[in-house]
Amino acid sequence: MASRDGDRAVALSQQLAQAHQELRRQISEIRTSIGQGRLSDDVLLTHCLAFCAALTSHHQGEDDGMFSELLRQRPDLAPTVAKLVEDHGLISSILSRVRELADRAAESRGPALEPIGRELDGLAAIMESHFRYEERTISEALDDGEPGTDWSDMVFGFGRA
Repeated sequence: MASRDGDRAVALSQQLAQAHQELRRQISEIRTSIGQGRLSDDVLLTHCLAFCAALTSHHQGEDDGMFSELLRQRPDLAPTVAKLVEDHGLISSILSRVRELADRAAESRGPALEPIGRELDGLAAIMESHFRYEERTISEALDDGEPGTDWSDMVFGFGRA
């Protein structure tokens, strides 16, 4: 593979880590705001739902694009990808619960942030484990020079203005 493709793959590995860092930052900010009561319930719910959409888009881009591309070129990654997709399903279930709680909170206009905070605490722990595993395993494959970026906007684009 040409050096340029290898450089692009390393850049993709770095972008994956940066995307995960941005998602970590977002959930940390929301959790801190819930704990400190710094923002109004409506603003927090809006931030929470935006975070849920960003994480969902990121994982859909991985499932539908990045993983498919990697598996075409690296079938040996099938067990790793299967575990990551399984994690995405678990995370998706938690995100559905967060959205449900946020919808209820918006409808009732009551202080329903505590249950959302508990769900986000669990989600943050699962995300951290998932991201570390993915960065350790998938980044290695990206660093080995696997090209193809048709999927990159969904995986990396959520943090862009």
